[in-house]
Amino acid sequence: MITGVRQRYQYKLRFVYAHFPINSNITNNGSTIEIRNFLGEKVVRTVDMMPGVSVRKSDDVKDEVIVEGADLELVSRSAALIHQSTLVRHKDIRKFLDGIYVTQSGVIDQLEE
Repeated sequence: MITGVRQRYQYKLRFVYAHFPINSNITNNGSTIEIRNFLGEKVVRTVDMMPGVSVRKSDDVKDEVIVEGADLELVSRSAALIHQSTLVRHKDIRKFLDGIYVTQSGVIDQLEE
């Protein structure tokens, strides 16, 4: 917890899709993410971040979001909620690999080096 107050924790998540591009909108000053067009569905999936956690789009990499916060548990739970909202159901998961996956995690200073 002391490390998070000084340096903050960060999770990077990438959108993976084969045909239908996954779109996302970040609302409420980074406290909510809306996921659209997952597997071509019209359903909008809304994920609220835990208190003290914010989400933003990456400036460098296309189809990447960054979840940041001071508490490691809350940051990892928020990243897990985003991942779980895009699980493929009632299809062969060996073939349908679409989803949002964690690519990096750690303290912000260590990730930038």
